[in-house]
Amino acid sequence: MAKKIQVKQIRSTIGRPGKQHKIMNSLGLRGIGQHNELPDNPMVRGMVEKVKHLVEVTE
Repeated sequence: MAKKIQVKQIRSTIGRPGKQHKIMNSLGLRGIGQHNELPDNPMVRGMVEKVKHLVEVTE
């Protein structure tokens, strides 16, 4: 079974660069408190790294 990580949005994207808005949408996060379970792979980890100040990650 593939490993998964849970990503939760903890800060708003208002006033952030457009690229960060797109990354948050790609992660399936569209509002504070929303969370999504994603596969643990380098592509997802890279996206999370770009918006680490906006999200909380649980293994």
